[in-house]
Amino acid sequence: MTDRLDDIGYFLLFVYSFGGGFIGLATAAVLASMGKMSIILSIILAGSANFIGSTLLFYFARNSKTEAMVFLKKHRRKLALVHLLMKKHGSWVLFIHKFIYGIKTLVPLAAGITKYDATKFIPINIIASFVWAVTIGVAAYFSGSVILEALGFIEGYPWLAPVVLAVIGGSLYLYMNKTTKKEKII
Repeated sequence: MTDRLDDIGYFLLFVYSFGGGFIGLATAAVLASMGKMSIILSIILAGSANFIGSTLLFYFARNSKTEAMVFLKKHRRKLALVHLLMKKHGSWVLFIHKFIYGIKTLVPLAAGITKYDATKFIPINIIASFVWAVTIGVAAYFSGSVILEALGFIEGYPWLAPVVLAVIGGSLYLYMNKTTKKEKII
């Protein structure tokens, strides 16, 4: 099984990175720290796929607003938040969104819907994609032994991982709900 994973690991990383890829890139970087993958190739593949995925979302929203709005119907408040952030902080939101779970997919869609200039979006997106890939890849690569040690610790306490994930996920959910909650007007 491990040999097959080594053989298709780069392909899986590329495909997974279309929609974000944090876990995939971190996993590839840890495997690279163990000598099973190349950190440089992993960063290049993840950054490229992330750039392509965000660009496709941008052009999907730009050229198919009706279909994009169907997808975004449940996320209207988050979309409004992204739009406000883009108005307030401009291009920095396009750069920073790569690192923020919960708005990662919405930012390129919002940029496409709001007619954000494609000649500005593409260069910022490519730089942001590779800064994201280098940052996550290098951090996970040099933290590989610590990550493996933590996984070994968690293996002894199988209940710990779901609890930590529930706390992190719940915190993100509560934060996004609070941030996008409609205020009552009296």
